[in-house]
Amino acid sequence: MRKILLAAIVLLSSLQIATSQKKENETTKLQWPKEIEKNGTVVVLYQPQLESFKGNILKGRMALSVTPKGEDIIFGALWFKARLATDLDKRTALLEKIDITKIHFPNFTDTARIVRFTGLLEKEIESWNLLMSLDRILAGLKEAEDIKKISVTLNNKPPDIYFRTEPSVLITIDGDPIIDEVKGEKFEYVVNTPFFIVKKKKKYFIKGGKFWYISDNVTQGYEHTAKVPNDIKEFAQKNLPENKLDSASAKLDKAPELIVVTKPSELVATDGKPEYAPIEGTKLLYVTNTSDDIVMEIGGQYNYVLLAGRWFRSKSLEDGDWKFVEPEELPEDFAKIPADSDMGEVRVSVPGTPEAEDALLEQTIPQTATVDRKTAKVEVKWDGKPEFEKIKNTDVQVAKNSDKTVLLIKNKYYCVDDAIWFVADSPNGPWIVSDVRPEEVNDIPPESEAYNVKYVYIYDSTPDVVYVGYLPGYTWSFAYHGCVVYGTGYWYHPWYRHYYYPRPVTWGFGVHWNPYTGWGFSFGLSYGWIGWRFHPYRGWWGPRGFYPGYRHGFYHGYRRGYYHGYRRGMANARYRQARYNNLYRQRKNGIRYAGIPANMRERDLNRKARPAARPNNVYTDRNGNIYRRDKSGKWQPIRNTRPSTGQPSTRPSTGKPGQKPSTRPTTKPTTRPATRPSTGPSTQPVKKPATRPATRPATKPSTTVSPKTRQQLNRSYQSRSRGNYNYNRSRSYSRPTRSYSRPAGGMRRR
Repeated sequence: MRKILLAAIVLLSSLQIATSQKKENETTKLQWPKEIEKNGTVVVLYQPQLESFKGNILKGRMALSVTPKGEDIIFGALWFKARLATDLDKRTALLEKIDITKIHFPNFTDTARIVRFTGLLEKEIESWNLLMSLDRILAGLKEAEDIKKISVTLNNKPPDIYFRTEPSVLITIDGDPIIDEVKGEKFEYVVNTPFFIVKKKKKYFIKGGKFWYISDNVTQGYEHTAKVPNDIKEFAQKNLPENKLDSASAKLDKAPELIVVTKPSELVATDGKPEYAPIEGTKLLYVTNTSDDIVMEIGGQYNYVLLAGRWFRSKSLEDGDWKFVEPEELPEDFAKIPADSDMGEVRVSVPGTPEAEDALLEQTIPQTATVDRKTAKVEVKWDGKPEFEKIKNTDVQVAKNSDKTVLLIKNKYYCVDDAIWFVADSPNGPWIVSDVRPEEVNDIPPESEAYNVKYVYIYDSTPDVVYVGYLPGYTWSFAYHGCVVYGTGYWYHPWYRHYYYPRPVTWGFGVHWNPYTGWGFSFGLSYGWIGWRFHPYRGWWGPRGFYPGYRHGFYHGYRRGYYHGYRRGMANARYRQARYNNLYRQRKNGIRYAGIPANMRERDLNRKARPAARPNNVYTDRNGNIYRRDKSGKWQPIRNTRPSTGQPSTRPSTGKPGQKPSTRPTTKPTTRPATRPSTGPSTQPVKKPATRPATRPATKPSTTVSPKTRQQLNRSYQSRSRGNYNYNRSRSYSRPTRSYSRPAGGMRRR
């Protein structure tokens, strides 16, 4: 037995070492700067600085150095564009089909060497893909995009907000209750709710967790009961999910209060009377005995509650007159909430904080996939003859009685299923994969239940495949005035005739955001309260297969959880959430690759390059000038000087700016027209310093850096630092061993 135990310990240690080495190897591959050696010439590439990201095309620039064998180092910059494929599961992105649009060596005028260096760089970079950390790309995009301008128009009218100090559950019915028969049974059920509500002999029964309730009225008066008809009990046992209750719910002796609503509503609960504690460094208090985000501003005596990414305020929790607060109108102290405090995660909903900016940038990154034209299929079910309704102020009609989003545009029928566009000449098909995304969908307003399809894109296509992607807007996550919010806030009328087709909702399920899991639920009690086989989950929370939180819904509720050590345990929840919510990975047909294809990884530049033994502290400005940041934080320009023999070389023109020639010239021209706008780097030679030999390059820095350039470089440095921080944080995550759901009626943080 002792030998077996010893062997097990050795095996476990070996596995841990192997895992650690694998993680270390992956980290090394993504490390910057990178070094490539070719025929004795060493090229060092510094981390890219990004300039724009549209569709799936990423443009940027990077500083570099070239050291020919036996010669001094020459610094330069190159501009590139590439197609971006993403793997949100592994937090990586692949730059494929890299096209170098310009190379510039500031103040270096040796044309022969410029031609040679340019050819080397093009050969060694354009023939490879480049795998990068997604967290570093996101941080770099802060330079490329003015993320404060990323915003949509939404409905922010407050829902009905209920406050309770005892264990309570919000039971949501989507509009007036719809009662229908259960085939083969002697009772009926409420169709338009994800909860288990059945009717027998004028009595209504609700099953939640380990409790049963009874009432004479479908929307009120529910009391705990032990007397439940056997046929209803047996039916519930067969059709309700066999999920274990969380520990707090399992220990409840008293049945929680039921609040049954038919209008958009939310529940805010505390464990007894609210208990307030100060937030360090601010004039704010927060409620400690709750699993909701409740903050009090001492000066104005306002209570602020965060729901679906939106702040609402009121003087009173009990019977408050709740008003929506525009993000930019939050008290200044909200931005001063310490990131490592109990309330630190609300910073994601405070504009201007790094957490809010990171969340906004997540909204710009698509999930990508390669769709096989032959195998991708879709089936549209209609409840009767197809019926369409014109979307106001557009040339688009949307189907009302289909189980999927179907649009009628210019006599063509388009269906969006799992973020793939299909097209047909008839509403009944046959449906084929579309390689065209109608421009008219850009006009669909948030008042329409079809609003989310405007966030599904087609990037490119071949006779065999179509390259597609979708932004978080497809799963109803939006940027609003510097923050991320869930849902449009509008109530969409569901369809019901013979079948019930629900529409996406914003309110009723305590949706909240955090950087680890994205959007998650909190119901007031555990996930055991929701879901049964008769109810179509699809529609309530967006596309089929998507649930805020973990797969098959409801595996976690509140993000902090109020358990000691929570942050460490939940650290890799983002990985699980991204994986299970990637619609392409869940699709049963038609997806050749979801994320980054394996064959593209094989052509990864990281396999050829090695980590450079120098700091990642060299940058280029938008004009191609090179700078180094020293340990004291000062910027030092790097200048190359060499006798003039002609003009620097850039790519030959094809008549269209930025367009690459169809065939590469066999010899490099002595001069290459610039493909960048007039604001690009100057190619005029600089007079040779009298004190330098004619054959030796100089790297003597100038001490002059303009305030505008310094500001630009500082922003690049901050973005790079933030990206490294997020990358290192994501690498240190470990898979959680348990999941938490929001405790009944709230639970103490302490």
